Amino acid sequence: MATHHRPLHALLGGGAVADVLLWRRRNVSAAAVAGATVVWFLFERAGYSLPSVLSNAVLLLVVILFFWAKSASLLNRPLPPIPNLEVSDVVVQKAADRALVWINRLLAVGHDIAIKRDRTVFIQVILALWVVSCIGMLFNFFTLIYIGAIFSLLVPPFYERYQDLVDEKVGLAHKVLSRHFDTIISKTGKPDKQKKAE
Repeated sequence: MATHHRPLHALLGGGAVADVLLWRRRNVSAAAVAGATVVWFLFERAGYSLPSVLSNAVLLLVVILFFWAKSASLLNRPLPPIPNLEVSDVVVQKAADRALVWINRLLAVGHDIAIKRDRTVFIQVILALWVVSCIGMLFNFFTLIYIGAIFSLLVPPFYERYQDLVDEKVGLAHKVLSRHFDTIISKTGKPDKQKKAE
């Protein structure tokens, strides 16, 4: 029996970003993969550092704009089409609101661990940090960013195509992991709720 899902395009926020992530704009998506690969190659294989690449790129841009503006005034040509580079209050407010949500979530997790002494949250945080530590030992920072970018461009279209099958397998994996997690919790002692009930 097929289940009805909210369209993945809407879950990804809709618009141009969702189109790129779901490969509805194939040229832009392919360019994003190629660009991420080139950046990763520059930093990881060619030995460039982020400050040197950024400073050289900005230097090249400034030189091009300077000579374009000079030649435009001499040849009566239009000036370079530079947009108005300003960050609006709305953009700053949206970014602050999103950051506030994540900060409050982190503080709530800390509160559950330190004040409520919630063993379940504590073990989840320990396991998550351990996994991040293991992944961090295998890859360096730029490689992790590259892997994240590639996954973000490859996983959504795959999930959109095989959503029912993936949901079924993830559901089974979640049941198995939950069973193991409950076993770990029971071995560390009775949950606080059970103790209060007793």
